[in-house]
Amino acid sequence: MNCSEKKEVKLIELSADNSFNVALNVPVDYAKVSGKSIEEYVDVTLKNAEQAVEAIKQIKTPTFENTVVEGDRITSELSKASNNAFMLYWVSPDSLVRAKGLEGYQKLSSYFTSMGSDNKLFKQYLIFSESEEYKQLKAHRKRLVDDVIENFKQSGVNLNAEDLEKYKKLIDEINNLTTQYSTNMNTANEVLVLDENGAKGLPEAFKEKYKKDKGYEIPVQNSTSAPVMSNATSSDVRKAFTTKYSNRGADKNLVILDSLVSKRYQLAKLMGYSSFAEYNLKPKMAKTPETVWKFIDGLVAESKEKAINDLEVLKQIRNKELKTPNDTSEVNPWDLGYYKNQILKTQYKVDNERMREYLPMNECLAGMFELYQELLGLEFRKMENASVWHEEVEAYEVFENGKLKGRFYLDLFPRPNKESWFYGVPLTNGRMTNEGYEVPVSMLLGNFTRPTDKLPSLLSHNELSTLFHEFGHIVEGMSYNGEFSTQGNSKADFAEAMSQIFENWIFDYDILSSFAKHYETGEVFPKDMFDSMISAKNVSSGLGAQGSLRRCIYDMNLYDKYNPETPFDTDQLWRDIDKQMGVMNSYIEGTHTQASWIHINTHPVYMYGYLWSEVFAQDMFTVFEKNGLKDKATGLRYRNLILSNGNQRDILEAVEEFLGRPSNNEAYIKSLGLE
Repeated sequence: MNCSEKKEVKLIELSADNSFNVALNVPVDYAKVSGKSIEEYVDVTLKNAEQAVEAIKQIKTPTFENTVVEGDRITSELSKASNNAFMLYWVSPDSLVRAKGLEGYQKLSSYFTSMGSDNKLFKQYLIFSESEEYKQLKAHRKRLVDDVIENFKQSGVNLNAEDLEKYKKLIDEINNLTTQYSTNMNTANEVLVLDENGAKGLPEAFKEKYKKDKGYEIPVQNSTSAPVMSNATSSDVRKAFTTKYSNRGADKNLVILDSLVSKRYQLAKLMGYSSFAEYNLKPKMAKTPETVWKFIDGLVAESKEKAINDLEVLKQIRNKELKTPNDTSEVNPWDLGYYKNQILKTQYKVDNERMREYLPMNECLAGMFELYQELLGLEFRKMENASVWHEEVEAYEVFENGKLKGRFYLDLFPRPNKESWFYGVPLTNGRMTNEGYEVPVSMLLGNFTRPTDKLPSLLSHNELSTLFHEFGHIVEGMSYNGEFSTQGNSKADFAEAMSQIFENWIFDYDILSSFAKHYETGEVFPKDMFDSMISAKNVSSGLGAQGSLRRCIYDMNLYDKYNPETPFDTDQLWRDIDKQMGVMNSYIEGTHTQASWIHINTHPVYMYGYLWSEVFAQDMFTVFEKNGLKDKATGLRYRNLILSNGNQRDILEAVEEFLGRPSNNEAYIKSLGLE
């Protein structure tokens, strides 16, 4: 690294017995991770980064190799340590490991903030950007330099000393608040207690799982939500469940959210933006709040008529069941799922609970693996006796033509103190090193229906869709083979598209029936059941779209319309949005959904991205529809152009090359039955 100008940097080494002290592409010894090993790993990574950054700052003639490549190496090592620390905070059954994981993550976050706003380091990149060498750069290498410089500008590097200290303080405070929020949500451990009467309508297998000496104790979490809300006969039970579900962590998180919104606004103003959304959106595809609002408003208008009609259909079903033919009152928001399920069962002969019997987790995993391997030209090999953080976790290595391409872990079921959502979690981005290529590593964090002594894990079709979606994030990570770690992640508002597209495959009978077989008899998923499901695919799709858009509007209001003179009442905001949308009053008095909503906590200004991405996902899927859902040539082209891209080239350019035309929203509108 330009050794003629300065002393060579000698990196500190981890203790020989530290679980993270592994050679290139050797798995971390997760089973032996301790609080002490995390602490040392984080401290050593920080010290090595600090001295390496100082070395770059002393270089007299910055070059691509001694500044940009070295900067990518430093960032990669910091990111690996940060990702592992935070992942273990999310999933480890050991309280000390969780505590040290969180502590390490916070230390690394603080250093990332300092590094990103280091003016002297920034100037080295600027000096390089004015050199003849920079002018010769092309493609992803030039894009890397330009993006790093823009990231510096977004990270407070041009602030004066006083404002820079304010910036760092705000970032630290925001990170601490988001952590507190997540902890409060994940440790809420709410339980719904029911007697026999209250449990009426619930599936027998589901009841058996949560039966106690007197009645039933149902944990209020993602995996129990659909069975209760779609099947419980009592409207009071459905309301009780959704109230508990919507109030997880609310006693502490409402205040935290108010503070988060305020501090993010302060941060944006400090950086010269009118709102946090404006600041946050600049590096994304959408770029401006105006673009996002236009996108949201367009979809609200497209889906409103269908949503109103959907609601009328649900009302008729309610009136028929309750024998109140002249009831014109609104359907209660906690009853929507139940009456939709009644339509599915009575009019379309779709029984979601019966479908579960044909979707055991192990067979679904095997079928999904086979599809992804065939389509993308990859091979997944289970690692026997892998070192993992919990006995239920499985590990796999990914190969292409016998060459190691990556590694992933599956942590699929809920347990106490584990993060309660669903994620494809990147642990290591691929990159070229002096010792060879460092392969990507990811982890699928799930909270699917847990198996019991009597039953395997049985998935609903919706849960199967989630599995395919999250595993899409995994294969995206495994597909990246770029030169630089920094370019391994796509634009945030495109990231979901690469997973959403794969949800389409489970709506093809040949594919679904290849692995969907009854857990007891082995009977193939019945064709008539599948046909009924397809016929019913767009039942309440307008209401579903409006529900998603309602959350997009809420998220954008918090972060684009905040006024410190008149801060939001975050409960009233729900009511105001319902009135604005003009479909129904969805807010349930006494509930606080915003207190257990991970996205507005850790991923602000993100909700629109799910729909933004979905437009691209459905558009790209049309190529597979044309060429065949198992067409390997199309799959490899998709992998090489889209999945492996990260941010090495303009995403829209890559999408349009894959499509062979400009992208549009026609397929998305059609998918909702709104064409």
